[in-house]
Amino acid sequence: MNRFETMNIREATRKDFDQIWPIFHEIAAAGETYAYPRDITKEQALQLWIDGPRKTYVSEEDGKILGTYYIKTNQTGPGDHVCNCGYMVSSTARGRGLATAMCEHSQKIARGLGYKAMQFNFVASSNEGAVRLWKKLGFAIVGRLPKAFHHPSRGYVDALVMYKWLET
Repeated sequence: MNRFETMNIREATRKDFDQIWPIFHEIAAAGETYAYPRDITKEQALQLWIDGPRKTYVSEEDGKILGTYYIKTNQTGPGDHVCNCGYMVSSTARGRGLATAMCEHSQKIARGLGYKAMQFNFVASSNEGAVRLWKKLGFAIVGRLPKAFHHPSRGYVDALVMYKWLET
């Protein structure tokens, strides 16, 4: 059986946030991958993850949300053809290909929404798994911000800007 056969990626609703919140909270509180306050409130997270982006999606299996991502315009005006995405996977579901599936899905959605490129603005260089995956999926490191991310155990590490042109 294909690992994705029982997985469904669909657009999220505000009601889904009750299941998204534990994933979001665990990742934000760890402070290792996102530049969100470690003590972010549920209401603040709802605004950032559901209300602010253009669209938000969830990856679910048997009605249980295991991962989520958002897509939004990275810059307005002359930069509005570039989108930005953020992905989160529950610690209980890591290593199953959810991030790969969601990133591939987000690229299809981005093209459908008229975006020409995707940019990740602030990838902690210490997040080696994500950096490796994004590179595997065709993203290039186009910028390095020295010591811009304050990792809770590694101290100040570089943040990476990663970019992929979506047009073929």
